[in-house]
Amino acid sequence: MENNDIFEILLILARPAAGKSEIIQYLQGLPDKERSIRFHIGKMHVIDDFPMIWTWFEEDDLLTKMGFPRLYTDDKGYFLKQYLWDLLIGRMNLEYTKLKRDNKKISNQTVILEFSRGKEHGGYKSAFSHLSEKILQKAVILYVNISWEESLRKNRKRFNPDKPDSILEHSLPDEKLARMYFETDWNEISAINSRMIKIGSTLVPYAEFENEDDVTSGNIGELDRRLKSTLDILWKNYHPNNL
Repeated sequence: MENNDIFEILLILARPAAGKSEIIQYLQGLPDKERSIRFHIGKMHVIDDFPMIWTWFEEDDLLTKMGFPRLYTDDKGYFLKQYLWDLLIGRMNLEYTKLKRDNKKISNQTVILEFSRGKEHGGYKSAFSHLSEKILQKAVILYVNISWEESLRKNRKRFNPDKPDSILEHSLPDEKLARMYFETDWNEISAINSRMIKIGSTLVPYAEFENEDDVTSGNIGELDRRLKSTLDILWKNYHPNNL
């Protein structure tokens, strides 16, 4: 069931440690009615590819202990095949399809897809090309904008060795972060149009949440204000006649 007052599908994208998960956590903590009215986001269902990736790491480590070959990653944690990055997008498509199948009668729902991509593994251009048409036709993009230097700083800061599988506390070694995420193609993709990104034949609205000053780390008041302002812009791009 469609709801014309909320985003149906919101892609939250950024470099690692940019604040994506903190934004989601903040939104999840709001009452449904307030979140819907102020941010155009309904009951939230999050599809994040990090738990999928971490499962592959765990399975490979178990296979190594059992004396069998690793399936997904080498012993340094890099994917064995480039196409595994696109397989993750396929998994997200599948999770969305199953969600819609099982929740046909649920209204006022926003599905959030969260992921990061660097040029080293195909960038957003490759990831976008594998998103299903069912997703693209209803999707909008919130890009959390920070520099490489800020991504590196926050990646180091959030590291918790006791919870490497945590959504909010996982981290990458500096060398791995640099190899995979130093270069991104977001600016190249978004430079063509200030409001829309063309993916295949579909125009997908987007807006950028500026977070170089790290308002997602405890500055709740500014996070709220900036998030509302950015999502208002995104809503205008999504429904230009509704504001």
